Amino acid sequence: MALSSSIINQIIQQEVLLDDLSDDDLASFCQTANLTYRTGKPIVSDQDYDFIYLPALKQRLPHHPLLQSIEPEGQGFSEEKVLLPEIMLSTDKAYSWEEISKWIERLEKSAVEIDLELSLIQIKATPKLDGFAGFDDGTRLYTRGDGKKGSDITRVFDRGLHVYNDSERGQGAGEIMVKKSYFEVFLSQDYEYPRNFQASLIKEKALDIKAQQAILDKAALFVPFTQLPTWLGGINELSNQFERIVENVLSTVDFDVDGVVLEVTNDDLKIQMGANRKFHRWQIAFKENKDKAQVKVLSVTPQVGRTGKITPVVELEPTLLSGATIVRATGHHYGLVKEQGLGSGSVIELIRSGLVIPKINQVLKSAPVDIPEICPSCGEKLQWKSDFLMCPNHSICPAQVIGKMEYFFKILANNNGFGIATIEKLYEHGIRKVSQIYALSIDDLNIMDFGEKTCTNLVNQLKRSTSEQIEDWRFLAAFGVARMGTGNCENLLKSYPINTIFELNLEQVSTIDGFATLTAQMIVTGLDSIQSEFELLSQYHFNLELTPLQKYLAKFTHSLSGKKIIFTGKMSGSREEMKKHAKSIGIQVVSSVSAKTDYLVIGEKVGQKKIESAEKFGVEILTETDYLALIKLQITKK
Repeated sequence: MALSSSIINQIIQQEVLLDDLSDDDLASFCQTANLTYRTGKPIVSDQDYDFIYLPALKQRLPHHPLLQSIEPEGQGFSEEKVLLPEIMLSTDKAYSWEEISKWIERLEKSAVEIDLELSLIQIKATPKLDGFAGFDDGTRLYTRGDGKKGSDITRVFDRGLHVYNDSERGQGAGEIMVKKSYFEVFLSQDYEYPRNFQASLIKEKALDIKAQQAILDKAALFVPFTQLPTWLGGINELSNQFERIVENVLSTVDFDVDGVVLEVTNDDLKIQMGANRKFHRWQIAFKENKDKAQVKVLSVTPQVGRTGKITPVVELEPTLLSGATIVRATGHHYGLVKEQGLGSGSVIELIRSGLVIPKINQVLKSAPVDIPEICPSCGEKLQWKSDFLMCPNHSICPAQVIGKMEYFFKILANNNGFGIATIEKLYEHGIRKVSQIYALSIDDLNIMDFGEKTCTNLVNQLKRSTSEQIEDWRFLAAFGVARMGTGNCENLLKSYPINTIFELNLEQVSTIDGFATLTAQMIVTGLDSIQSEFELLSQYHFNLELTPLQKYLAKFTHSLSGKKIIFTGKMSGSREEMKKHAKSIGIQVVSSVSAKTDYLVIGEKVGQKKIESAEKFGVEILTETDYLALIKLQITKK
């Protein structure tokens, strides 16, 4: 569902906070931001997109299509799409040394699998250009498009565009760029960003005089990646001198860069690591944002969360930081506000170093603080609970009631449309519980002034959320009981079926591994508080995938228990169901053959590479029949 322009503007201006966006609204905003960026008219800065919105989308919806496939260039290319000479994938991104370290670990693991000495792994580092990607085969120039098909924009060369370093054409992938120094002197008054100018070079319309002059001055260029300055070295050198290497590489070109691309040069290792639909696994881009600023605090506003915790939202003097205007940040909790003197007139150090949101690093100048005494949502007298200021009015406080309902749909994650705006509108019309939402009809929603199409969509999404299978632990976690996140819910349901949990006492819960007495007490109390709502919602017969009980798993023994297994080829039933069942009975399902793999289970039409890898590492190969016999399982044929 596309966002309205007013909602988009509220998000850009931070009038709607990131945490207040539903998963669908966040995804829609990211898609809009990505599209406008690729057409040369970005609605948010590249830094905001990379360091705020995209990481948030990755955290909430890691399998969203925007993260799994190559983004098309967007509007403005009316030409018929043609196949690219080579597939042009995107580049995976890392925002911290920790993420780069994990990438190196994957390199090392793959090297071991092909018997490549770690000391022989060669890494290349080049600047990551922030331009317009294309592919030059020597005859034609293509846009990257969706990675497989792009548009023919050879007209850019016909207009006189040169290749970087006066080198020849036909060097493959690269980007259309404008020199940074030239842009600042001659173009910055007419174009807001270099990307706006770069996009203008590509469009079908005739070039303006300044664009023609930039081409004539060889300031606008096609830069093949093969022409970029390069650092070469091993893994140890990269690890020991990472910051210096990054700093040096970033300063090697007179173009806008937004990171450093690291890639393996060993051909065998590249083949072993391969690629997914979006990027090569042997390549990664490091993007870092170290900017910080001293900022004056205008006010501190209390905000009520679904659990009753009062979060101080710090309103800031508008400050440009990393290409974005920051107007607010979280103060975390009122204990911190009181301790550090975070009040109107105080001065803070604000940073954005690869974080999802701007962060108050420290208070540089304290000021008198204003600690609220009553809840801004319901007027109830607030209470201190350790460092946290809490509203105890859990059942009636509007902010808490709305937050709990929105949280249910967010955790369920199998529906669209029930973001904060929808929930607030439902609340205005007397809806106070999730069970009341599921009882709504199209006529009910029409009376609440939802549009005709929206009414139908919302009712269909409610039906979808009950029919699509979800894990029982996810369903239980959606009720938002304290200390009952998805992990604890799964742990609980490994010991007791979901239809019996409301009968449990403190002793029974506290004997579950990982549940201390205090946690057990909070769980028992919390379960009691949601029982009636749970029973009401159970009437809608949600399609729950039940967690296998640990006591039954313990009794189920077979020769494959604890073994690492790969399933490949066409099976008689669903391969995904086979994987799911294997995990439920203690088998470790892995995705690639290595020396640590125990068995390769094959169906029909198996790729020869998998067989060869299994033979190379001495992995035992089982047919589907052999596997089923070992675990004494029958899969229903479909």
